[in-house]
Amino acid sequence: MRGVVMYSAGNVRVEDRDDPKIIEPTDAVIRLTATCICGSDLWPYRGVEPADHQVMGHEYVGVVEQVGADVRTVKPGDFVVGSFVISDNTCEICRAGFPSKCVHAEFVSQIGTQAEKARIPLADGTLVATPAQPEADLVPALLAASDVLGTGWFAADAAQAGPGKTVAVVGDGAVGLMAVLAARELGAERIIAMSRHPERQALARHYGATDIVEERGDAGVARIKEMTGGLGAHSVVEAVGTQESFMQAVGATRGGGHLGYVGVNHGVEIPGIQLFFAGIHTLGGPAPVRRYLPDLVQRIWDRTIDPGLVFDLTLPLEEAPEGYAAMDERRATKVLLTL
Repeated sequence: MRGVVMYSAGNVRVEDRDDPKIIEPTDAVIRLTATCICGSDLWPYRGVEPADHQVMGHEYVGVVEQVGADVRTVKPGDFVVGSFVISDNTCEICRAGFPSKCVHAEFVSQIGTQAEKARIPLADGTLVATPAQPEADLVPALLAASDVLGTGWFAADAAQAGPGKTVAVVGDGAVGLMAVLAARELGAERIIAMSRHPERQALARHYGATDIVEERGDAGVARIKEMTGGLGAHSVVEAVGTQESFMQAVGATRGGGHLGYVGVNHGVEIPGIQLFFAGIHTLGGPAPVRRYLPDLVQRIWDRTIDPGLVFDLTLPLEEAPEGYAAMDERRATKVLLTL
């Protein structure tokens, strides 16, 4: 099969890889219908994380080809959406709502789903079948549910977005835009998208943003407080992962408010005394996407939401290197790869 491999920073290739096979009785092998490039894939692309012949990709939808003897909830022919973290969905931590921290958790990035096929361990706990074969125009939306939609949803949920709340979203990438969508669906009264990019601002407004703030850092915090009577937002989403964005998010959260942080952070150091005196609730980390998948798949199936609009460039798998370059150069927000 063909698949994406990152040889080193900036060196992405599409080459032949071994076809996956059933190894454990709980495995499934799927033929991917679509995959995509994630903002977190840019960390190794830019040399922030090491990359040495690393298989790439952790977002995926497709059709089940084979299942192991113990798989019960999906079968060959099913169209499935999977979380970016493998989970059994039965352990104590999964049952508490955090399948991304399953005792058997494995990141799908180690499997590499920017490829024609993939072996998905613990298929019953990781994959969710759609009600039937989806129409073609639903595929991008279902693919978004695999990571960015579920991550944005978790961020908004962790920030306690809801009726009567003002929500501020730090980050206008795919996850930040999905957090805007989630905040709207959760009933937030006011949604402030922090963005400097006109095309992303337009999509944020489409997804429910009521206000746009272009300032960053301390200026961004000051603007949020000015808009909220000096208090700050009830709910803040951090969807970038830099020192500036994280501290901006902390500063924009009112006392007693909630911060949901999902940006994969690098080099972030939180001054303990600043967090102490902020007096806020914090919850974040790798999103428990599998917890939300059944609900999100149904919302997409019912055409209540369309997260697929976050893909603004579509390329065939063989042109994945161009997709990486486009996202790195901010010529694309999120790249969908077709197979």
